[in-house]
Amino acid sequence: MYLRHMTVRKNGKAHTYWALVRSVRQGSKVRQELVACLGELDERGRVKARALARRITGRECPGQLDFLEAQPDETVQVKLKGLRLERCRQFGATWLAWVLWKALHFDELFAHSVVRGSEDVPWPSVIAALVIARLCEPSSELHIAEHWFRTTALDDLLGIPEERMNDDRLYRALDVLLPHKTAVEQHIRRRLGELFDVSYDILLYDITSTYFEGAAEGNALAQRGYSRDHRPDCKQVNIALVTTKEGLPLACEVFSGNTTDVTTVKTIITQIEAKFGQAERVWIMDRGMVSADVLAWLRQAGRQYVVGTPKSELKRYAAQLLDARDWIEVREGLEVKPLPAPEGTTETFVLCRSAARKEKERAMRARFAARIEAGLRKLQHRVAHAQRPIERGGVERQVGRLLSQNSRAARCFAVRVTANAECPVGLAVSWQRVPETDEWAELSDGCYLLRASQSALTPDELWQAYMQLTQVEEAFRVHKTALDLRPVYHQTADRVRAHILVCFLAYVLWKTLEQWSQRAGLGRSPRKLLDEFAQIRSADVVLPTTDGRALQLRCVTTPERPLSLLLDRLGLELPKRLRPPRCLVGQL
Repeated sequence: MYLRHMTVRKNGKAHTYWALVRSVRQGSKVRQELVACLGELDERGRVKARALARRITGRECPGQLDFLEAQPDETVQVKLKGLRLERCRQFGATWLAWVLWKALHFDELFAHSVVRGSEDVPWPSVIAALVIARLCEPSSELHIAEHWFRTTALDDLLGIPEERMNDDRLYRALDVLLPHKTAVEQHIRRRLGELFDVSYDILLYDITSTYFEGAAEGNALAQRGYSRDHRPDCKQVNIALVTTKEGLPLACEVFSGNTTDVTTVKTIITQIEAKFGQAERVWIMDRGMVSADVLAWLRQAGRQYVVGTPKSELKRYAAQLLDARDWIEVREGLEVKPLPAPEGTTETFVLCRSAARKEKERAMRARFAARIEAGLRKLQHRVAHAQRPIERGGVERQVGRLLSQNSRAARCFAVRVTANAECPVGLAVSWQRVPETDEWAELSDGCYLLRASQSALTPDELWQAYMQLTQVEEAFRVHKTALDLRPVYHQTADRVRAHILVCFLAYVLWKTLEQWSQRAGLGRSPRKLLDEFAQIRSADVVLPTTDGRALQLRCVTTPERPLSLLLDRLGLELPKRLRPPRCLVGQL
């Protein structure tokens, strides 16, 4: 990793912008990958970053987290020839995650909410280990206990001896965590609001699924349903997530795998109102979340919403799609058109037309249509040259399977299986394109219809509000990729809920780091920051003394200048030592 600068002249003045770059080898080529933009590295930016760090951590010096204590002076003679390093551990990434954990006051929350019993290791520390591991190196509880924990400095940070960390303790920590889910969500709402001045007037809601490895026969949540992971062969659970318009998480819930999206809306909104009160909010949801019953329920209580509508609703507005008048260009390649509301309603309807989405949907339909035609040609050839009798029902089932696997273009084909005396098996397969369907698909590609409960929003404001749903989609991507939410190996319902809650807490740390990084001028790449911080190590420096004993110091390595700039921009300072030196610890 190294520094690279670029000089830009503006208004007769030269501005030098700096960036952290690292070289990445891809096959025989080496390319430069941007780690973070540091801006002009001016003192004003540094002061702003340190002020943000103090706000997040609540400490004047965020790095010195009570590691050092005053020690009595003692002079000893050491033999430099015998100097050695021991116990080298990964420190930087786990330390940064632990700073985030304390910045969100999770340590205080669990210290007050989890009742202390006769356990050797406090449960709040084990819960912290689970969440920090999920953020830094997502893996199973068994891998954490047997490998990851002993390769990091987390035992020093949390005060858990590595010999006391085992998979049984981690699994039991899941059981301890789950009953506090409501208190955790309420705490997250308060703390994120304090740190980032978050408003909760607009809430985004969406749902996804994740699949199981194994039969999960004893888990009532594990059911077969519509798989977003394209794994219909596996049982799954559905995960609902509520975020703010900035993508900051507010609450999550788990439903059985065969639950339809639309049936979850009333449950989620009722739970949010029970936890956080019935304040004026605007709910933004995708078209799969709404039905006539749900919309009537929302209007009955005066709730505000912005939702997408099913694709079939567009046919009611075919004339408006054809009419070239009244389209408003919101941005290049995107147009919106206000529509009259149906009689008896006060809702706002807006028709949207996206050129990029049109090209995408057209390409997808063409790809699926090509698959259908190729499959039908193969089936036609097989039927025409069959040497044995073939049942007509079997051929029709093959046609139905082919169309269902390529449903995006299935309506564009009219397929017939007819009797044919000239064929050895007495059957023939024929098909033709449906012109009306092709024409409608060409007209409606890239178009979608939005509806809102209020008329105060302009068409472009309504579209921008709806587009914020991409924040929830991004949250699901982070859960499934960076945090390895899937697949789920737990076999009981409560353990599954607790596993998803741990991933949710790790995502809260992720978004906190993202907001911190963005406001410090470092972009929005939490994973890159964690990877760079992982280069920082801790180690024991052992100095043998002249009287046959040893002086042992547990120290943190000094980062190179580029990484020091990252620390400086975040307003952080690394601790020099993790604990007071253990002077003269024994005979050599």
